[in-house]
Amino acid sequence: MILIVEDDEMILRALEFRLKKDGYEVTAARNGKEAIENLKTSSFKLVITDLMLPFIMGMELLSYIKTNHPNVPVIVLSGADEETTVIDAFKLGADDFIAKPFSPGELSLRVKRLLVRQPYAG
Repeated sequence: MILIVEDDEMILRALEFRLKKDGYEVTAARNGKEAIENLKTSSFKLVITDLMLPFIMGMELLSYIKTNHPNVPVIVLSGADEETTVIDAFKLGADDFIAKPFSPGELSLRVKRLLVRQPYAG
């Protein structure tokens, strides 16, 4: 199952649609607080998160995931593709970074690449 954390409803729906079309089970969270609640109650193979989120920001969420679920890969989405933002995300443990806007095909390939290389995420 994949957790998508995105507060922009249009982007969230597009991500959900594409990943379900690719055959994945998807759970959606609209903010960082909701994402952490989901992470406490369910097991995910991958998290895709925006950086600019209500309540708990994406960097805080990334840090929480890497501390509490270190085997779960995280793809960070952001409209801010400044080098320092990208570097900070990777320092916190992001497995990939996609700058918005991006193509659905690119997302599919990156998701598949991360899910194929991991033997287990729990």
